Amino acid sequence: MFKLFTLPRLSWSSGNGGQEKVELTAVEVESLRSELADIEEREAQLKARLENIDETLRSARLSGYLYIRKRWAALPGEPPPIDDTDIDDWLPRFVVLHGACLYLYLLCTDLSPHDSTLLSDIVEIEQLPSFKREDDETRDAFYILTRHGLRYECSSSSKIQVDSWLSVLQFECKLESDASKPSSSIEL
Repeated sequence: MFKLFTLPRLSWSSGNGGQEKVELTAVEVESLRSELADIEEREAQLKARLENIDETLRSARLSGYLYIRKRWAALPGEPPPIDDTDIDDWLPRFVVLHGACLYLYLLCTDLSPHDSTLLSDIVEIEQLPSFKREDDETRDAFYILTRHGLRYECSSSSKIQVDSWLSVLQFECKLESDASKPSSSIEL
């Protein structure tokens, strides 16, 4: 146990009755006080972060990690985008559906989102074909298209998770499934 608390020039000695005596200089005492203050400040920050995450998740309609990649739709007159299905640029993001917005966090412990999209900006949500990764893991996928032409492609190894996101987002955005709606155009 003493090895955990070894500081330079600290002398530990055993006293009578299991009591221990530590001799410290004034500089060492001040250093320990400073370390304790830093630890208490970090603890307060982590508690605030945990409370923020807890409140966000309690009030979120849906949340979880999804693999995400972003693409932009071709503008009028531009050639169609190149086929990049063989490029593995999927990044894990913590996605939260909260209020009228979809938030993307780098990690579930982040205090502020990395990106967000209003549900009112979403014009299309559709399922994508399943695909296999290099490690032979099959992923189900879907995409979200905004009226600005930004396309979020989302995937997960859990079909249930993908189906949940699809149904909740289509309901919240008041979009119909692919079979029952005519093709929509992107507003630019």
